[in-house]
Amino acid sequence: MASPGKKSFPLRIDPVLWAAIERLAAQEIRSANAQVEYLLREALSQRGIRLQIPVPNPDKPDSESL
Repeated sequence: MASPGKKSFPLRIDPVLWAAIERLAAQEIRSANAQVEYLLREALSQRGIRLQIPVPNPDKPDSESL
């Protein structure tokens, strides 16, 4: 199940590469999906691209608190 506010999409990936991502994710105690996101953020950072961290809106109720 996709996390709220996150974009889901199908990904075609080499099985050998996926196996390496799964192994790395297990070593770092992450899901494979979280590992892919982490690696993408790391790659962008290395290229000098900084992503803004979303600031929670206090006026908007959190879906978990409902």
